[in-house]
Amino acid sequence: MNAKHALDDAQRRALLAHPAGWIAAGFGSGLAPFAQGTAGSLAALLPWWFLLRELPWPIYLGVLVLTFALGVWACGIAGARLGVDDHRALVWDEFVGQWLALIAAPAGVAWMLAGFALFRLFDVWKPWPIRGFDRRVKGGLGVMLDDLLAGAAAALVLQLVARFV
Repeated sequence: MNAKHALDDAQRRALLAHPAGWIAAGFGSGLAPFAQGTAGSLAALLPWWFLLRELPWPIYLGVLVLTFALGVWACGIAGARLGVDDHRALVWDEFVGQWLALIAAPAGVAWMLAGFALFRLFDVWKPWPIRGFDRRVKGGLGVMLDDLLAGAAAALVLQLVARFV
């Protein structure tokens, strides 16, 4: 199986032997046997629902900046340990992108699920300019940047839908 898709036992041990690996793997959500990005995005909904959604804007933005920087560091180390820059098991980018997608989501589970679906759409589809950044920027920053852009696109569409519904 392609190294980008499956972790063998040695890779799993290398990834989880360092705290950065636990963070980059979304505290284990990236170890799902399939659809790791979706698993990471779903896992990100829990801290968003219980911790982030009620935060004041300045604090929420601060959390996004700090968790993005943490992700650049963690995904850079984890990718180096795995020998694959953007391995599917590295899902911290899904956490931060999902949180950005939901930054101004209206209250309610339906809006959270809409934000989840929009983020997954933009993350998988990678329309311009997201695809360009995904191809050109490598390392921890590259892992994080395309999902941040997908989260921003999802947030914009979610706000447009909310405005006109």
